[in-house]
Amino acid sequence: MNDNTFLTEFLLLSDIRTYIFITILAVLFIFINRLEKKKVKFSIRMIVGTVIGFVLGLGIQWVAGFPSVPGDVKWLSEVSSWYGLVGNGFMDLLKMLVVPLVFLSIVKVIMNMQGENLGKMTTRTIGMLVGTTLIAAIVGIILGTWMNLGTGVTVQGQTAEIREMSSIVDTLRGLLPSNPVAAMSEGNIVAIVIFAAFIGIAIKRLSKKHSETIEPFVKWVEAFYKIILSVAMTIIKFMPYAVIALFANTISSRGVDVLGSVVKFIMATYLGILIVFVIHLIIALLNGISPKTYIKNTMEPLVLAFTSRSSLGTLPVTIETLDEKFGIDEGVASFVGSLGSNMGMNGCAGLYPALMAIMLAQMTGTEMNLSFFIMLVIVIAISSFGIAGLPGSATIAISVVISGMGMGEYFPLLGAIIAIDPILDMGRTMLNVNGTLISAVVVGKSLEKQEK
Repeated sequence: MNDNTFLTEFLLLSDIRTYIFITILAVLFIFINRLEKKKVKFSIRMIVGTVIGFVLGLGIQWVAGFPSVPGDVKWLSEVSSWYGLVGNGFMDLLKMLVVPLVFLSIVKVIMNMQGENLGKMTTRTIGMLVGTTLIAAIVGIILGTWMNLGTGVTVQGQTAEIREMSSIVDTLRGLLPSNPVAAMSEGNIVAIVIFAAFIGIAIKRLSKKHSETIEPFVKWVEAFYKIILSVAMTIIKFMPYAVIALFANTISSRGVDVLGSVVKFIMATYLGILIVFVIHLIIALLNGISPKTYIKNTMEPLVLAFTSRSSLGTLPVTIETLDEKFGIDEGVASFVGSLGSNMGMNGCAGLYPALMAIMLAQMTGTEMNLSFFIMLVIVIAISSFGIAGLPGSATIAISVVISGMGMGEYFPLLGAIIAIDPILDMGRTMLNVNGTLISAVVVGKSLEKQEK
């Protein structure tokens, strides 16, 4: 291996610009560290990190000459890899906590909860998650129709292939924990929740006659849960650093040229996100939480969701926020947060597929009557189950919806939108997490009133 290959293929340091932008990132980390030492609020540091990441990403694109295909610029790809080490590495650490946190918290809440409350919590959680997703879908349908998305669009350039999908029967069966260990390794959160629920129920059943026998396991669950929370708090402290790298990487790795042809769809998506977010604020207000307080409390998970594009990766921060900022019971927060990372995702499974379906229908001249809209809402509701909270899952969601509406053959026409998916995915993921947060708040408050 010669020196040139060592630098370019192994160290990914073939250009002076790579060195410069790595150095800039290190300097910005020092700046964030000084803000931390000056006791600047965590939420302020998160906002500062997001703004810095955005400016840095644009700066990298400007130095690269705003290439239409950033991946073809070698030094830009190198910078993206190094920034990804920081940003995506942080998300990997958060994901490391997801499985033990979900399993332990669900076992903990169920073994300490009355059976009647468990049933009510489950039905209310699913109802809120799916209900808010349907609201998002209706907003998408109205916006897409009002803004005439797809009307007069000339199809050219990028094409897309429809993603492989499973039937609803296979999808639901896939959520069952036939192999709990495999479910944990694959991050099948719903399966983990189901397995943990059975363990928790078994502990409750045995607690009367065999309390001494199961006591060591109960104490182990309580102790391990506290340990995992402590680890989570340690990792979460690095969020302001990670969002700089995450956001800069997203902006710098996407070509600005591709945005022009789909700017109307981008505007519609983010307008829809804003409208649904306002609806969430109204729901919070109806539950005794002012919009100002709600936004202040949810800043950390929303910023992380926006920059990381991972509902599942944000889950530890979501649970911590619900517990610390809203006073929601840890078990309820974990239960709703876990399900919200896999079903009823307002952005990816509600708003986005609705906008896509409307745009495709108007591009192809498909008749949009009352039956079309009713069918679209039903298909979106069904497809919202089992959507994994990871980047790229929205493409599977729209594949299911478009096929369900009988427009699968037209899927390649959506290529230009798929090409800029990360730009859309930031806002979608933030809306997903906010839908989970507001659902947990409503469920938590309703259970508190019931107990009183």
